[in-house]
Amino acid sequence: MPTHPILDPAPLDENLTRRALNFALNRTTQMADDVLRVPLAYYRDEKLTDLELGTLLRHTPLAIVPSAQVAAPHDYTVRSVLGDSLLVTRDRDGESHVFLNYCRHRGAMPACGSGNAKRFACPYHAWTYDTAGKLVGVPGKEGFTGMNRADYGLVELPSEERHGFVWAVLTADASIDLDAHLGPLNDELAQWNYAAYGYHDDREFRSEVSWKGALEAFAEGYHFPFVHGESVIGQNTLPNTMVFDKFGKHHRMGFPFTWITGLDADPTGSWNPSDQMGVIYWVYPNLILANSPVGVEIIDMLPVASPTECTVRHSWMGRIPATTDEQRALYDEVYRQVHAAVRDEDFAMLPQCGEGVRQGQHDHMIIGRNEIGVQNMIRVFAEELGIPLRD
Repeated sequence: MPTHPILDPAPLDENLTRRALNFALNRTTQMADDVLRVPLAYYRDEKLTDLELGTLLRHTPLAIVPSAQVAAPHDYTVRSVLGDSLLVTRDRDGESHVFLNYCRHRGAMPACGSGNAKRFACPYHAWTYDTAGKLVGVPGKEGFTGMNRADYGLVELPSEERHGFVWAVLTADASIDLDAHLGPLNDELAQWNYAAYGYHDDREFRSEVSWKGALEAFAEGYHFPFVHGESVIGQNTLPNTMVFDKFGKHHRMGFPFTWITGLDADPTGSWNPSDQMGVIYWVYPNLILANSPVGVEIIDMLPVASPTECTVRHSWMGRIPATTDEQRALYDEVYRQVHAAVRDEDFAMLPQCGEGVRQGQHDHMIIGRNEIGVQNMIRVFAEELGIPLRD
C-alpha cells in the first residue's frame, strides 16, 4: 500500500479549461498583438553568452534538484551546473544544503554520484566532510598546526527549499530571495504540491542549439504535428492551440488534449485543467515544468561556452510516489516515452535551428502571433540583457 497520500491534480481555476475549450472549438489559439522580429545576435552573440554565464545565471535562483531526490537525512546527489560541481545534501536534522563540491585542501571532489552517506572523503588526501559541509577529518593533522578546522568546511551556496525543489544562487557571497524571484508564480506553484511527488529518473545530454532557442520549443504547440506527429504528444494534443498567462518574468502555457472538445457534451467530465491539457510553466530563466495527469517533467537548459550549444537535464516525478515494482515499471514506461519525445524528437530537430543561427546570413528571425509564449521569453530576456527588438 502507498505510504504517501494519493494526490488530486492541482486545483487550478476551471476558467483555464473554458478558455482552452473555446480556442479548441473555434480552431484557433491565443495570439500576441503582432509578430516579433528577433536579431540573430540574440542567439549567437558570444558577448551575450558571456553575460548570461557570468552575470544573469550566477545571480538568479536556479532549481538545482527536486527535493525528492534528497528526501531522507544524509541523502546526497552531485550534479554539474554551469561547469561547477555541486553537492546537494540533506543533513542529519533534515536541512538541505548546496555546496561547491571541491575540497578546501587541494580542490579535488569529495563526492560523486548520489546515494546516502554521512561522510565524503576527498580522493586525494582523504580530508573528510559531513552532510552539513563541516570538515570532520584531516589525516596527518599535525601537518596543519594552527588551522581552525571550522574555517575549512565546504563552501556553501545560498539556497532555499520551496515547492518541492532545492534552489540556489551560484555565487557564494550573494543572497537568495525566492519571494522576489517567483513573485506572482509563488502561489501558482504551491497548488501543485510537488514536495509530495515521487522522484523517478533523469538524463542529461548536450545539444548544438542556443539554450534560449531550446527553451522556446516548450512555449508553443505550433510544431506538434510536424515534430511529434508519431508520438503521444502529437496524437493526444491539439496542434497550434494554446492558452497563455504571464506571472511576472515567468509564464504558464496550457496545451489542450484532443478530448477537450467533447467536454461540453459530457456531464460527468472534469473541468480541472490538469485533466484537460498539458500545463507547462516557464520558470525564468531556465526551467520548464511540464505537467500531465500522472506526473511532471522537469527540464532545465543552460548555456555552455559556445552560444549555440547547451546542456539539458530532463527529470521526471510521479504525482503518486511509486511504492511497488508495478508502479515503478509503469513510471519507467512513462519516462521512456516522454524522454524519447524530448531527446529523439525535439532535440533531434533543434540542432538544425542551431546550424541555421550559426550559418544564417539573414539578419533576424520572425516569431508569429501564435507563438505568444516564445515572444514572452524573448521579451523578458531582451529586457534583462539589454537587447533591442523590432516589432
